[in-house]
Amino acid sequence: MPLVKTRQGNLRRLAWRLFAGGLMASAATVPHAQEHAQEMDAHALVAGALDLVRGDESSYQEMTMLVHRPDWERSSSMISWSRGREDALMRFTAPPKDAGNALLKQGEKMWTYTPKLNRTIRLPYSMRSQSWAGSDFSYDDLSRADNLLQHYDLRIAETREEDGHVVYTVEAVPHDDAPVVWGKEIWVIRDDYVMLEQAFYDQGMEQLKRMRTLEVREIGDRVVPTRMRMEKLDEPDHWTEIVITSAEFDIELPDRTFTVFALKAGAS
Repeated sequence: MPLVKTRQGNLRRLAWRLFAGGLMASAATVPHAQEHAQEMDAHALVAGALDLVRGDESSYQEMTMLVHRPDWERSSSMISWSRGREDALMRFTAPPKDAGNALLKQGEKMWTYTPKLNRTIRLPYSMRSQSWAGSDFSYDDLSRADNLLQHYDLRIAETREEDGHVVYTVEAVPHDDAPVVWGKEIWVIRDDYVMLEQAFYDQGMEQLKRMRTLEVREIGDRVVPTRMRMEKLDEPDHWTEIVITSAEFDIELPDRTFTVFALKAGAS
C-alpha cells in the first residue's frame, strides 16, 4: 500500500507544544491561574504522549510481540494502521497459525476476526478486560486511546529532571461515572512526550499492572518508545514486550482501511 507523507501533522504538533509552553509560562507569572494551568498541562502531556506513537493524523507500524512465562516464550509479528485516536486495525502476520487474526477499533466499537473459523465477533464491554492474544495486554489496553482525556481528572503530581529532560508524573483519577475498570492510573511522561511508565491501580488503590518503556529511539521521523513491557505484578516473571520495528506517521489512509470488510479481507 503506498504511504504518502503529509506535513500537516508536524505543524499541528509544533503548534500544540507552543500552546502548552505558553500555559506553563502563564502559570509562572499569574499565581492564581497556576492550578488551572497545571490541569491543562497534564492534559497536554497525555494527549502528546498518545499522539506521539499514533501520529498526529495516522500511522502504519510493524511490530513484534514476545509473551514470556516462567517456563516458555512465544513470539509473533504484526502490522497495524491507526487514524487519530478513534480508528485502528491490527493484524498478525506470523507465526503461520496466528497469521490473519485481526482486531478492529472504530471509536468505542471493537471487532475480532479469526480466519481459521472465518468468524467476526463484536466484542462487548464485558470482554474487554480479558487477555488479548494470550498476552499481558487486555483488549481494553488496546482500545482506550483517549479514555484518559475524556473520563479522568488529570494532575501533575511530581516533576523531576532526568537525563537532560523534565519528567512529569501525571495522576489520573476517573470520574465517578466513568466507564473504566481502574481506580487510578499513573503516567510518567518526558517533556518530549515519550511515555516512560504507566501504572494501573484497582479500586482499592493496589497496583496490579505496570507498563515500562525499555527502549527509546528515532523511528519514522520522530523519537518514540520502541520497546514496551507490560507486566502483572501479582504474577512474577509474567510479562509481554512489544517492539516497534518500523513505522511511518501522518500518512494517507483510505476510509476502507477501518471497516469490517477490511478486517475480514485483509484489505487496507
